[in-house]
Amino acid sequence: MRKACGWFLLASACLLLAQPTGEPKVIGGPYVLHVGQRSATVMWVVQSGQVTVSSAGQPAKTVPVLQSRKVVLNGLRAGTLYQYDSFGGDAGKGSFKTAPTGPAQFQFVVYGDNRTRHDVHRAVIQGILKQANPDFIVQTGDLVENGDDTSLWPIFFDIERELLRKTPIFPSPGNHEHNSPNYFDFMDTRPYYSFDWGQAHFTSIDSDLANVGATPAERERFWKEQTEWMENDLKQAQKADFRFVFAHHPPMTAVARRQGDNAHMTALEPMFEKYKVTAGLFGHDHNYQHYLQKGVHYFIAGGGGAPLYDVDKPPAGITVKVASTENFIVVNVNGGKARFEAVKPDGTSIDVAEAGQ
Repeated sequence: MRKACGWFLLASACLLLAQPTGEPKVIGGPYVLHVGQRSATVMWVVQSGQVTVSSAGQPAKTVPVLQSRKVVLNGLRAGTLYQYDSFGGDAGKGSFKTAPTGPAQFQFVVYGDNRTRHDVHRAVIQGILKQANPDFIVQTGDLVENGDDTSLWPIFFDIERELLRKTPIFPSPGNHEHNSPNYFDFMDTRPYYSFDWGQAHFTSIDSDLANVGATPAERERFWKEQTEWMENDLKQAQKADFRFVFAHHPPMTAVARRQGDNAHMTALEPMFEKYKVTAGLFGHDHNYQHYLQKGVHYFIAGGGGAPLYDVDKPPAGITVKVASTENFIVVNVNGGKARFEAVKPDGTSIDVAEAGQ
């Protein structure tokens, strides 16, 4: 095949510009987003080329050129299991359930911070596949080490493939996503959004304040707009039996060196209490933490693969359970009860809690 471009000398470094790789290769998916009662989006990611860069004394680095593909499905029926065939062959097949209406029994899984230690990330996903059968995933961020680096996304999608092909994902951006266009493209999402599943309402916000704007004024404007939107969203969801808020950064932590880091999130606690949030679901700290404060449960499920942090200074008076271990949380909603169980990848139970009527 004839090359589209050649080598150019740039400050003693060599750059091989993007070359076509023939037919686009699927490197991620299929996976399903935006599942509601009547619609869903099926997506996959393809590699259409690559860029290689090298410098004297340094190993060459090849970065893939990635593009997302999506199909929006409308006219679906609520509470129904669908099978789909996206890009052909067994590799393109998957399934998903649409959101039910009214009171319903369902399960979802919470995890995040799977950006590094890919073998551990794989063990966490295998643990979920063995220990749970979720209707959807709540992902609390830091999917990859650097959202701008396209060479990392194929690793993420490869590890998560079997889970994502049968379980819709609802993500929230972490600081390692770097507010990257890649994240918003591959996850086909906005910084903040909400959705309903049965009798439960879910609100997702972007807590990565440091990366949402280049100046303090831009960051302040974003945070003001987002929190005003969130308050209105929670106010309108008061008839729901459950209200869950999820984001990357937690309002409190047992990691001594990180206490006080997320003042913008801590400032949201009165809003959570005012609008009777059932639970806040967070990541960022690579461990498991559970707090109960003024009727609101706060869970940190940041044990998805990144190096573990100590839980060396649990906040007094509100701590239920902390553990420096890999984990995910299985949440079962049945009637007016929500049962939370934190689980290690090998199936060992860490913590169990209930909320609701």
